[in-house]
Amino acid sequence: MKVINIAAYHFTPIADPDALAERLHSRAAEADLRGTVLVAPEGLNIFLAGAAEGIDAFLSPLRDDPRFAGMPVKTSRSRHQPFARLKVKVKPEIIAWRRDDGAPLAHPRAPTVAPVDLARWIECGVDDDGRPVVLLDTRNREEVAYGSFRDALTLPIDNFTDLVGALAPHREALAGATVVSFCTGGIRCEKAALTLRADGMDNVLQLDGGILGYFEQVGGGGYEGRCFVFDERVALDPSLQPLVDGDPLRPAA
Repeated sequence: MKVINIAAYHFTPIADPDALAERLHSRAAEADLRGTVLVAPEGLNIFLAGAAEGIDAFLSPLRDDPRFAGMPVKTSRSRHQPFARLKVKVKPEIIAWRRDDGAPLAHPRAPTVAPVDLARWIECGVDDDGRPVVLLDTRNREEVAYGSFRDALTLPIDNFTDLVGALAPHREALAGATVVSFCTGGIRCEKAALTLRADGMDNVLQLDGGILGYFEQVGGGGYEGRCFVFDERVALDPSLQPLVDGDPLRPAA
């Protein structure tokens, strides 16, 4: 598979989002990359694909920038370019949440659980303190339809901003559990965990790196189906193989 696909995000103050967006657009275009880059005062969100040398040319200057030196990058491969064009946009947030209590730059990061630890908890059925574990899917119903963790709490939402209200009827039942929020790459479950903890749910953690990080580090233990992605691959299985690779009507072998 010759195309490298990267997914990355990082919360860090960006005083010059328009200027940064212009530089990143030029760099990605010069490297013949396609995909989406979102720039906001709160940070950066990247989904790009292209040749390995182009990806390296794009990432190298970012890693030299102290603001992004620690940004984790998740990688997968495909035979075909899954994006039609390059889009670099400036947004108020890299994922719309519109809640001060979930603003990552205004609060310490919510506690995380590493994929390897979550895999162990799933296998054992409890966390390291013997508490039951409930996996909270923060994605929308379209994404959930492609797959989720086994027995995860999924909510009938179409928009991320509806999550808190949809979760309200379940909160009492979750009081004695360790709740692990998760999403595709980590952005939504990070913001959700912040808000829920600020609202009194101090038993909420976030899955570090989201589903894609889990697949990359430990595979699919406890996960059923695929993970929806926002490009022409449609969804990835736990070995990071695409459902569609090329012709959208022809599933990958």
